[in-house]
Order: sequence, then structure tokens, then C-alpha cells
Amino acid sequence: MKTLFTFLSLFIFSNFFAQDIRVHDPVAIKQGDTYYIFCTGRGISVFSSPDLKNWEREPQVFIEEPVWADDVAADFNNHIWAPDITFYNGKYYLYYSVSTFAKNTSAIGLTINTTLDSEDPNYNWEDHGIVIQSVPNRDLWNAIDPNLVFDDNETPWLAFGSFWEGLKMVKLSEDLKSIAQPQEWHTIARRERSFDLADTNPGDAALEAPFIFKKNNWYYQFLSWDLCCRGENSTYKVVVGRSKNAVGPYVDKEGKALNNGGGTLIIEGNDNWYGAGHNSAYTFDGKDYIIFHAYDANDRGTPKLKISELTWDAEGWPSLKEKVLD
Repeated sequence: MKTLFTFLSLFIFSNFFAQDIRVHDPVAIKQGDTYYIFCTGRGISVFSSPDLKNWEREPQVFIEEPVWADDVAADFNNHIWAPDITFYNGKYYLYYSVSTFAKNTSAIGLTINTTLDSEDPNYNWEDHGIVIQSVPNRDLWNAIDPNLVFDDNETPWLAFGSFWEGLKMVKLSEDLKSIAQPQEWHTIARRERSFDLADTNPGDAALEAPFIFKKNNWYYQFLSWDLCCRGENSTYKVVVGRSKNAVGPYVDKEGKALNNGGGTLIIEGNDNWYGAGHNSAYTFDGKDYIIFHAYDANDRGTPKLKISELTWDAEGWPSLKEKVLD
């Protein structure tokens, strides 16, 4: 049961919490009557809400950083990026990123819980360590921004990636804790990268954060183009393509392959929002939603939570139903 102080705080500051919370790279899930958002932050930031509007901060996932993290990215100080949350076989699987900015010294880890309610006696995040790791001068991809997807045969795949040679998808083992053997990899999105760049350079092919959302018979890949995290110089935007198969190939509305720089624009910044991106997408209670962050030009570029219903045209392409970047 919430304390009286917490209840009064929610009542007094309800307008502040109305989709105005500071978040970066938000993903969401619903347990019972409660929505949860997980996002980039110290130990992974968590918020809960009864209505997708009024949000309360919950305990962070990791009070202390994962024991393996400093071996991947020294001195990252428990600042964990871009989680992804899925309910599967009675448990919550939370993938997350450990990295150093602008380097592919990175790894995607996994922690599992049986409940998201921090007041439940069974609440306990159990870390399972590294699922996939990228190493400079070995890999031309970056092991961050994970998203778990199941294909039509219920085979699990992990989509991920940022810059370098594009976004990847790799088959996972049945327990979702490691790469399946023999390995199977796919490139699911790519932009042209200058050929003369060193392998350790993330390059100028700015794309990241794939999120796969199934609607009817299509798999839609949402991804972010251009630059995040740069205040007034942020140019983040969201594009989309689709495929009949989870592993692709994905094409945009004009038929251009996402592996060849394709992508249909659905979200971009304006005078009030420097940039907007790193989205997730879900169906809650029969409605489709897109969730992302945008950099508030009227608040020193602070990243804020944005949520909109999705609407679909006659050909099955998505767009935002609400104007959430006014």
C-alpha cells in the first residue's frame, strides 16, 4: 500500500506527472491495472501509472551496477541504457545496454523477475549477465538498444544496434539467455557509411534503436535516424518499414529497402522539440500506442515522455493519431 505522503504527492503534482516526466529511451508494459515504463538511467529508471498519464517513480532495477559491467565499459557508473521489457512464460525479461558513448565497447545484458510490483514479496531482479557483446576492431556493429521479438514460429530474435554497419537481428536460445547455436544473423537496417572510416569510428550512418511491432500480417520495424543526446543540436527522428517476416527484408512505404537507407518518416522535431525518437510500440486494451522521448526546447533540451495512439491508413502504414509535439 502506498504511503500517505506518496498519495498526497501524486495528488498535488498530478499535472507535473502528466506525460511530462523526464525519460530517455522508454519502453512499456502492463501488469494487471498498472502500466510500467523502463528507461535509461542510473540502474534503469522505472515509472508506474494507472492510466498512461499520471506517473510515479518506482525503485530502480539495479541498486548496484551489474558485477560484469566494468569489464565491458569501465567507470560507466551504473548508467544503464535503453532497456526492453517482455513478459514470457510467466516471467518478465528485461534486456539492457552497458556501453560507453560513441564506442562499440558494449554489451546487452538480461535480468528476470516474476513481478513488476516492487511491494510484492516475490519482487526480485535476478541478473543473467551478458547475452551479446560487441568488441572494437572485431565487430562493425554495436551491442546496444535491444528489442526482443518472436516470429510466426515463436522463435525468439533479438534486434539491436547503433551506427557502424547498421542494425542487426540474431536468433536467441529457447531460454532467451544467449545466442542460439548454430548462429543466425541478419542485417535489418543500414544507411550508407563513409568507406574510409576506422573500425572504431561509429561513422556517419546515423541509425539505431530498432523496435519490431507486429500488426495483422506485417512486422513493422521502427527505428531512429540521426543524432540524439545533443541538446539543441539533437536531430532525432523516427522512420518505419515493414516485412512479412520478422527477420526481413524490411521496406518503406515507397518500396525502398531499409538495408539500403529506406525509411518512411513518422516523427520528427520542430521549433518546440529539438528532436524526437527512440520509440517503442504496443497494443494496450485494443489500442495501438507509440512511446518515445523528445527534447524540450523550452526546458534546456530535457528529454520528456511522449505517448500517442497510432492510426493506420488504408494500406496499413502507421502515423501518430495525436499531435504530441505542439
